Amino acid sequence: MCPGGAGCGSVSTDGLAGARAAAESGRSGDLRYSRAVPTYDRRTALVIIDVQNDFADPAGSLSVKGADAIVPRVTAEAWTAIRSGAFVVYTQDWHPPSTPHFEKDGGIWPVHCVQDTWGAAFHPALDVLGPWVRKGTNGEDGYSGFTMRDPVSGAEVPTELEGLLRVRGIENVVIAGLATDYCINATGLDAIRLGFRTEVLEDAIAAVDLRAGDAERAIAELHAAGCEFSISAVGRRGAGAERDAAPAGRG
Repeated sequence: MCPGGAGCGSVSTDGLAGARAAAESGRSGDLRYSRAVPTYDRRTALVIIDVQNDFADPAGSLSVKGADAIVPRVTAEAWTAIRSGAFVVYTQDWHPPSTPHFEKDGGIWPVHCVQDTWGAAFHPALDVLGPWVRKGTNGEDGYSGFTMRDPVSGAEVPTELEGLLRVRGIENVVIAGLATDYCINATGLDAIRLGFRTEVLEDAIAAVDLRAGDAERAIAELHAAGCEFSISAVGRRGAGAERDAAPAGRG
């Protein structure tokens, strides 16, 4: 999860504060851009972004406000997608102990998601129902699930994600996870650039907001690029639906 300009465009954000507040509370009716729940089928992939301890646990080194509250909703959505025949795939920040991405090495971020540590592990409330793509493994900035960028040269290299989608004939991408203003934004913009019909689950994301308004700018930038916004199935059904969506013994 890294900066690099994602979510910092000049698109007008008038009125988006209310949308963000609604998303964080799980109320679907007031979300500015969201339409009905996504339609999952064999041509659709749910891409779950960076739901890891350092981001989603309050004790994490780069904890995102409200992130722990969306994890059960993301897990429930994964089960909904799987039961409908969709493909579910995850991304995972996977940094070496030292990288220009980190503040101690010249970057801006605290050390986070270091390989084989608690912080890099998926949050325990997240059910992992498909493969995962690791990014930043050689010290790159891993904003997007589709690409990584050398923090010194700026050169970009692809991850395995596009290949996983193409080989399965995926046409539609639904995105959930962390964080709205960085990795959700960058993954969504890349998905649109690559020709996928792209949706973001507006009630299953949370933002860093390093600068006030970053979340609103990120959502507006995605919308302007052609991204659609949806409500999770459990968000539409209301309180307690996360528990009902998971198999017996979960939740």
